[in-house]
Amino acid sequence: MSLPEIDFLYLNEEDTVKAGVEDMPLCIETMEEMLKLMKIGDYRMGGQNGNSHGCMVSFPKESPFPEMPVDGPDRRFMAMPAYLGGKFDLAGMKWYGSNTANRDKGLPRSILMLTLNDKDTGAPLCYMSANVLSAMRTGAIPGVGFKYFAPEETKTVAIIGPGIMSKTALMAVMAVRPMVETVKIKGRGKKSMDAYIDFIKERYPSIKNIIVCDTIEDAVKDADVIYAATSSPTGDDSQYPYIAEDWIKKGAMICTTSALKFDEDFLINRARTVTDNVKLYEAWEEEFAPNAYYTIPIPGVKVEDLIAEGKMTKDQIDDLPDVLMGNIPVHRKDDEIVIYSVGGMPIEDVAWGSVVYKNALEKGIGTKLNLWHKPILG
Repeated sequence: MSLPEIDFLYLNEEDTVKAGVEDMPLCIETMEEMLKLMKIGDYRMGGQNGNSHGCMVSFPKESPFPEMPVDGPDRRFMAMPAYLGGKFDLAGMKWYGSNTANRDKGLPRSILMLTLNDKDTGAPLCYMSANVLSAMRTGAIPGVGFKYFAPEETKTVAIIGPGIMSKTALMAVMAVRPMVETVKIKGRGKKSMDAYIDFIKERYPSIKNIIVCDTIEDAVKDADVIYAATSSPTGDDSQYPYIAEDWIKKGAMICTTSALKFDEDFLINRARTVTDNVKLYEAWEEEFAPNAYYTIPIPGVKVEDLIAEGKMTKDQIDDLPDVLMGNIPVHRKDDEIVIYSVGGMPIEDVAWGSVVYKNALEKGIGTKLNLWHKPILG
C-alpha cells in the first residue's frame, strides 16, 4: 500500500471459491489456531468485555412509518467486528442482512460481506463475499470439536435440520472421521431433505446408508455424532427441539449451532458441556439475563442460566480452547456424553477471511479497487 493512496481487493463469491474458501481441512486447521490465540487473549471482539457476538438491528412488530421494515422470521441486520492477532494480525467486520422471506425471491436467507482492515490505519485491505466463507467457518468450528470429542471409530452421524450449515458440518465430520458409513436425517421439508441427500451422494459416495427419520428420537438413537442446526422461535423453550438422555448412545458427541433442549437433571449431573468460547456465553448471560436461554437458545447458554441460578458451578462448563492448549483432558471419564455448543464469533470470519485474502493475493485473484489517490479531506 502506497499511502496516502489506498487500494483494496474485491472478491466476489466465485473469486473466494478460486481462492480456496471451500477447503474444509485447512479451515478446521485455521479455526484450531484461532481458538488457541483466543485462549491466550490475542484477540478482541465488540463490547466493553471484548467478547460480544456483535451489534444487531432488529425491527418492531408494528411501525407508524410505512417504509420501516417490521419484525419477521430472521429479519435483522448485524455487524460483527473483531481483531485477531498471531499470524493473522488483522481487524475486520462481517456485516449481513437477514430475512427468511428472501427465499421467495431466490435469495439466501442472509447476504453476508466481510471487510478486512489494516490494524493500524483502519484502511480497507479486502472486501469479499462472505456467504460461503461464513458457512465454511461455521462447519469448521464444529469440526475442531469433532476432531477431539467424536468417537475414534465414528460410523453413524445424525443430522437434525438438513440445511446449508449441516452440509458444512458433515464436510467437517468427514474431514476428521472419514470412516462414517451411515447418515440419519431428520428434517421438515421434502425440498431440503432431497437436496441434502443429493449432496451426500455426490460428495461422499463412501457413505453406504442414508436414512430419513420421522422423529428426532429415531435419528439420535445409535448415532456416534449428532449435529443440530434448526430454526425455531425463541422465547418459549417448549418449542425448542428436544433430545432425551435415554435416546443418546454412551460416548456420543452432540454439537449444535442452534436451539436444542435437554432435561435439566441431565445437564446438571451427567452431561459434559463444552463451549467454543466460554466468555462469549458469559457475555450473553450479562446481556440477556435472566433466562438468556430464551433469547439465545443454545445449550451452553442454558448452562450459564443454571450457573446463575446456583444449580450448577462454573467448573461444570468446559472451554474447547482449554482442551487444545492441554489445560484440561480431552475426556474426563469413559463413555461421557459431550454436548458442544457453537455460538459463532467474528474472529472466525477474520481468521478464515485472511487465509482466503492471502491466497487471492498470491494467485492474482479478484479485482483491485481504489478508495482514493489522496483523501479530499486531508
